[in-house]
Amino acid sequence: MAFYVVYIEEAHPTDGWQMPSNVEQHVLVASAHTFDQRDAAANTCVVKLGLKIPALVDDMQDSTERAYTGWPDRLYVIDRTGGVAFKSKAGPFGFDPKEMAKAIASVAGPAQP
Repeated sequence: MAFYVVYIEEAHPTDGWQMPSNVEQHVLVASAHTFDQRDAAANTCVVKLGLKIPALVDDMQDSTERAYTGWPDRLYVIDRTGGVAFKSKAGPFGFDPKEMAKAIASVAGPAQP
């Protein structure tokens, strides 16, 4: 089983819908115009949040975001066939950790000794 974060377009860029909390926390990221800029923003996100799981970066056509309706936040469980076993409501307020845990357990199958 593998877990990933997929960084999509910046939700609160300095040249868009900037949040006061971003200013207070010095999270000041402009909208990316190149993949290198998006990748740099993703790396900043990983470091600032202290993420320990691998992060992937969506392409500049936002293919992942469009396929999975990832904006602003979304949690998914993908089964072994590539199908969606669980899709959360928009987060963070729509997240239901217990339902996601059930989906992970169903995809993982019985525990191995």
